[in-house]
Amino acid sequence: MKTPIYYFSGTGNCLKIARELADELGDAEVISIAKAAKSKVDVAAERIGIVFPVYALNMPAILFDFISKMEADASKYIFGVMTYADVGGDALIQLARELRRKGLKLSAGFGIRMPGNYTPFYGAIPVEKQLLFFNAAHKRIVEEIAPAIREGRIHKIERSKFPLNLLTWALYPLVLPMTPSEDKKFWADERCNGCGICQKVCPVDNIRLQDGRPSWKHRCVQCFACLQWCPTQALQFGKSTKGRKRYHHPEAVLQDFINSERGNSAAD
Repeated sequence: MKTPIYYFSGTGNCLKIARELADELGDAEVISIAKAAKSKVDVAAERIGIVFPVYALNMPAILFDFISKMEADASKYIFGVMTYADVGGDALIQLARELRRKGLKLSAGFGIRMPGNYTPFYGAIPVEKQLLFFNAAHKRIVEEIAPAIREGRIHKIERSKFPLNLLTWALYPLVLPMTPSEDKKFWADERCNGCGICQKVCPVDNIRLQDGRPSWKHRCVQCFACLQWCPTQALQFGKSTKGRKRYHHPEAVLQDFINSERGNSAAD
């Protein structure tokens, strides 16, 4: 049976990691968490992978929902991979805790640094620096992560050093309740042409077009897919994103997100 590698991705980093892992492991398939979380997640495979980005040193809110719907035997080998721009915190420990609540165990947890996409704080880093991240990630997947998973090794759950890891738990009660309504800071400038791509790439169906303009429904997960994939760079977040360079992984294409996140048959 194929190893399912569930991923959540707004701009392609985690999708790329999941695909590279699947290629290295062989007999594996990548599955969108946004799509899978729409119903019960019944997993019969012996190995299960979960790849996710770190948001504010926490797992994305959709991960909590996804794990709550997981049905699997306690003997399964579950591995997790978090991607982060600067600090991963205790996001993998958080994953292990949520799995434990379902009677499951995280057998291995790895952190991979990737270019950030939080445009309110910074624009995309230069392509040359992006390549350094991508090459380092690929090397680690090939030489360390995939072999460990293939052999079913128990691997320490990676985390940031003390005291940075504690920030996960300090921010957790603040970040998660606030996240859904953070979309009130999104807005579209005069370049918006009503194309609807923001609506199509949103993994949680949080955007609707009204009179040709996007409006947000306050169940945001802060993946920034809408802002990063806007073809005219019309979408903004607060006052700081205008003029900042957007980011998505260079090997990710728009159709990956329109299909996989909204569950159209072309992605099946």
